[in-house]
Amino acid sequence: MAVVRVVRRDTRAEPGGARGAPGVLPDLATTSGAAMTGGTEFAPDASEPDVETIASGLLDQALAERGALVRLCLYALDRARSSGVVERLEEGLAGIGVTALRPDGERFDPAVHEAGGTVPTDDVSLDGVVAETEVVGFVDRGRTLRAPIVTVYTAR
Repeated sequence: MAVVRVVRRDTRAEPGGARGAPGVLPDLATTSGAAMTGGTEFAPDASEPDVETIASGLLDQALAERGALVRLCLYALDRARSSGVVERLEEGLAGIGVTALRPDGERFDPAVHEAGGTVPTDDVSLDGVVAETEVVGFVDRGRTLRAPIVTVYTAR
């Protein structure tokens, strides 16, 4: 199991500080590993009590919860009637690395886009170009969450 170690030293802490742990800030004080819940315990090879470990299970849980919240935001975006709400949700998602894909004007790429329909055009230079985005796509730091569904120009 992967373990992340968080080390903080408080040289100002008095011996026998929070919960009897010398030199440990109050927010890092713990009891023995056997009595712990939630996956936090002292590292078995720790030489000082100011070393606290956080099991990878907590990281996995946080990532799963983030994923669930992102999916919930995408669900809300699909149902939002207000452009202001859509804008705010997209700004919030962008703040955590989830960006909207609106490929209007780009060359259609079946590996990245999903064709939802076509629209005829007399301009051959537009053949194969995305005319409009029907359903916005999203990527999370480069990983596709949902491909955009687009309408593509086709030459007559």
